Formats: sequence, C-alpha cells, structure tokens
Amino acid sequence: MNDPLPIPAPPADDDEGARFTPIYTARVTVSGGDSAHGRATGRARSADGSLDLDLRTPYELGGDATGPNPEQLFATGFAACLHGALSLVARQQALDPAPITVEATVALGRDPADGGYLLQADLVVNWPGVGRDIAERLLARATGLCPYSKMTRQGIPSTITLAP
Repeated sequence: MNDPLPIPAPPADDDEGARFTPIYTARVTVSGGDSAHGRATGRARSADGSLDLDLRTPYELGGDATGPNPEQLFATGFAACLHGALSLVARQQALDPAPITVEATVALGRDPADGGYLLQADLVVNWPGVGRDIAERLLARATGLCPYSKMTRQGIPSTITLAP
C-alpha cells in the first residue's frame, strides 16, 4: 500500500475556522475557438499550463465529439475527488484503497421549470474485497468529506461578474 498523501491540517477552533480559507485555487480560461462558442469549439487553458485542451460538443448535441466536453470534465473531477476522499478514509481504517474505482455519469438535460438545462450526476463505487457494510459506512464518511459531494447537495458559493 502506498504512503498516504499529506492532508492540510484543519484550522484551529477560533474565529479563523469560521471562514472559508482556500488552500488551492484553480484558474482556467475558456475561449470560443472557431465558432466563438466555448462549448462547441472552445479552448480551455489553466493558468499554470497543466491543462490545455480543446472542448467539443458531443454527437448527441450536434457536435463532432473530437474532444472532451464540460460534462466529461465535471464527471472526472467529481469521481476523482470522491475517490480521493474514500482512499483517505480507507487508509485511516488500515484498508487498501488500490482496488477502488469510481464511475461517474453526468447527464445534461432540459430543465422542465424554465426550458434551460440541468445536470444530473450518478456515481457508482466498486470496492472489491471489502464487505458491503464496511464499504457503505466508509463511503458515507467520504461523501461528507468530498467537496464535490457537498457542492451537489448544498450548492456552491459563486459569483459571476463582468470584467471591468
């Protein structure tokens, strides 16, 4: 079993713990590409250069599907985050997280309330060699730790502003 990754310590129990304090910030810029439409022919680039890819619309939405789409990227983030949280709680119980897999399905559909769009996410965890009762208990702990799980349950603070 690999050594666990270091996890930042929680804030002290004082006024500082009552505020959100970022420990990592990702910055990604999406441009529109040939069609001037970020979803259809966009380009996504992270500020640190580690992500640089073309975005494409899936066939089901009339695209050519020659690159990843936003739903795939969200599914990747959600599955990876939950996998990481489950690996952490597994190691805390001296269990090997190596066989864990998380499959995320993210569906885009119409919002019946306003005709816009909604997402639905479904995740399936496979953990061979661990009893169902133990896996369920640890999965419940992991979903409480995973910020993507929290976001899908509680929402996420966000702002959308126009640059000056």
